Amino acid sequence: MSLIWFLIIGGLAGWLAGLIMKGKGFGVLANIGIGIVGSVIGGVVFGLLGLAVKSMVGELVTATAGAVLLLAVVNKIKQG
Repeated sequence: MSLIWFLIIGGLAGWLAGLIMKGKGFGVLANIGIGIVGSVIGGVVFGLLGLAVKSMVGELVTATAGAVLLLAVVNKIKQG
């Protein structure tokens, strides 16, 4: 995947995760960062589960799931 698509998927995934976890996005750069880290986390988790991604939609779902997991862990750490 090209760098531009990677950043677009990361930005969308971060924005979606922000909507799911707190009700709004975090800003363009934060969304991209959260989405990129989320795509790595999602790829690892999906790989451990034996799931394969073969489309852009699948990549977006994987990145969003990873970003939501990342935000859930960060929120849990912040709470105590």
